Amino acid sequence: MKRRTLIQSISAAALLPLANPFPATNKGSDFIADSEPVYELRVYHCYEGKLPDLLKRFREHTTKIFEKHGMKNIAYWTPMDEPQKSNTLIYILAHPSREAAAANWKAFSADPYWKQLVAEPQYQHNVSHVDIIFLHPAEYSDL
Repeated sequence: MKRRTLIQSISAAALLPLANPFPATNKGSDFIADSEPVYELRVYHCYEGKLPDLLKRFREHTTKIFEKHGMKNIAYWTPMDEPQKSNTLIYILAHPSREAAAANWKAFSADPYWKQLVAEPQYQHNVSHVDIIFLHPAEYSDL
């Protein structure tokens, strides 16, 4: 299945369950009350046999580190059909703005716990490549 077909097959309503994941009550340092959140769709393509290790890392560690650095976990999926079923993780994060996304990833990459975690053998060389798409809701989107 081509990447475009995969992404088109995902319902937009299922992808974005929250209209604004950063309400005005958010106290995050990167939050600006008038900014529009952006959504970041990521598709991780794993090397053969490495998806279970990647899923374990996300389940036990990565999602918590994302939250620590201002990234809102929206949803995570694994495809139901082969060949993607055994080698693909799809997820969406939300950021207060595109600028905040860049700052969030920079902080995430520098996190000492993250650096320690990805140095562990079971978490090395799991992903062959990543597709990244930044999104904002269309004006007629019912979010």
